[in-house]
Amino acid sequence: QVQLVESGGGLVQPGGSLRLSCTAPGFNLDYYAINWFRQAPGKERQGVACISHGDGSIYYEDSVKGRFTISRDNAENTVYLQMNSLKPEDTAVYYCATDAYRSNCVGVPRGPFEFWGQGTQVTVSS
Repeated sequence: QVQLVESGGGLVQPGGSLRLSCTAPGFNLDYYAINWFRQAPGKERQGVACISHGDGSIYYEDSVKGRFTISRDNAENTVYLQMNSLKPEDTAVYYCATDAYRSNCVGVPRGPFEFWGQGTQVTVSS
């Protein structure tokens, strides 16, 4: 069983930044594609970004391109989502997810995935 743990969410003003982290105690994330999703109240879950292991490819949902950066630190067994120039419409619960099978992303995340974290709340408001 893979347990994913997100952290780093919070309340930030429009234009601000946050860095989310996704780690997996007892499981090596290094070899797998890792995805970030978000879900705002009353809306469907939306894929945000994906980072591969095998071919190094990265994909972003259009609305976050140029503002969000996904990266991984294998020594820390952590995948990050750096979010800059945040907007109120970025407000959502953010989740990381993986199938612990594929090493490469197939595009902007669509799911389904077998393993999910509990989520971390990001609120962008003045």
